Amino acid sequence: MCKPVIKWVGGKRQLIDEIKANMPKKFNRYFEPFIGGGALFFELKAKDAIICDYNEELTNLYEVIKNKPLELIKDLKKHINSEEYYYNLRALDRDQKRYKRVSKVKRASRFIFLNKTGYNGLWRVNKKGQHNVPFGRYKNPTIFEEENILKCSKLLQTTTIINGDFEKIKEYIKEGDFIYLDPPYVPINNTSNFTAYTDQGFDEDMQFRLKKLCDYIDSIGAYFLLSNSCTEFITDLYKGYEIVSVSANRALNCKADKRGKIKEVLVKNYGTYK
Repeated sequence: MCKPVIKWVGGKRQLIDEIKANMPKKFNRYFEPFIGGGALFFELKAKDAIICDYNEELTNLYEVIKNKPLELIKDLKKHINSEEYYYNLRALDRDQKRYKRVSKVKRASRFIFLNKTGYNGLWRVNKKGQHNVPFGRYKNPTIFEEENILKCSKLLQTTTIINGDFEKIKEYIKEGDFIYLDPPYVPINNTSNFTAYTDQGFDEDMQFRLKKLCDYIDSIGAYFLLSNSCTEFITDLYKGYEIVSVSANRALNCKADKRGKIKEVLVKNYGTYK
């Protein structure tokens, strides 16, 4: 079994069963253009898949796990769980010229360490693309599991990894393929607009572009399943497609009593007979 190597806001581990129950029964190639932590991808262990993300640090991580897992493991063992060490490592991207000289392995190792020791498992950047999550103060965090990295590396050997906009997958999609779409969600209120996984954010125009991609997928006889927040904007945007309500735990609020079940939706262009 493989499992995600990193924590990821909006990760789908808690909804895996719901998602799998709503997937087509048969399909050809698997695509995931907002790979994030890859919970569904690793659960399915899909061969010959295509994954994509705009976050360059994230796609670099998967490339390193795929091609240099032993070097990554060796570097991960060097990290120290201290506040001073954390902020020194975080500060590497403040000097972009210097940061570009950092090896891909060390960047991937930094990504995992900051993700596992930063506050609440967030990966968040400012408009300059600089990581800005504070130290998490965890006593004894599990930074990595060597065996899991090796298993993930084996799965990734048959996976195409793309960095960039989600529309980059369009040219590869064929009839009978299945595309799972898990974009940054439409905010459900004015205080929940968390889209800073990259310096570009994910605005309303991008949601409309994503809808056009879904229409294209449908038009060529491929299948899509999309996750998003249960909002009037989304239900109106995807009217005409099947929309299924599911419940998920809210985890981003800094106050524990404000975390709880919220409604999300799964949108699909096929019936249960597929």
